[in-house]
Order: sequence, then C-alpha cells, then structure tokens
Amino acid sequence: MNQYETVFILTPVLSDEQMKEAVGKFRNYLTERGAEILYENNWGMRKLAYNISKKSSGFYVEFGFKAEPSLINRLEINYRRDERVLRFLTVKMDKNAAAYAAKRQSLKTQED
Repeated sequence: MNQYETVFILTPVLSDEQMKEAVGKFRNYLTERGAEILYENNWGMRKLAYNISKKSSGFYVEFGFKAEPSLINRLEINYRRDERVLRFLTVKMDKNAAAYAAKRQSLKTQED
C-alpha cells in the first residue's frame, strides 16, 4: 500500500449539510475499498487563485490515506463525475513527505 494525499475543491453554493455529505461520500468510497484514512482536514471556504466555472471561492478538503494504486484512478473518475467538485489533485507521497505529513498532523492535534 502506498500513501497518498488528495485535495479537492467543492463548489461554494453548497449548504453546510450538502458539503458534509459530499465529503462523507468520498470518505466512504475510500474506506469501502480498503483504504486507511490517516487524516482529514477541512480547510473551509477559500478564495480561488482564478475563477472556475464563474466561481471565485470554494470549500477545500484534504485527505491523507493509504491505498492500493489501482484505487486512485477510480477515485479520480468519481471526482470527475461529481458536479460538486470543481478541482482535485491526488499525489503519491514518498517516505520524506509522509514523515512530514505525520509530523504536521501531530503538531496540529497538539494545538487543538
């Protein structure tokens, strides 16, 4: 299993409940297919660097997870099919990036 990090941007016209439902959909998709979610960060509403579909802001969500490589292609197909997702990016993390992400998460939990 490889470690991945994915960030996706949801359209800003969603209600808080609809946004949580969309995030839950992708979380469930990963866990139902054997992925182990290491962390989840909701960055909230942020201004976009440029307009996407005439929208200037969006809800940013980040997942860190371990999964088989074949799952990533299917996950990204689901992102493309969901009209609530404006953009997404999934990256495979090497051992240094994974260690940095773990350290960042432990510092974040200490602050909370």
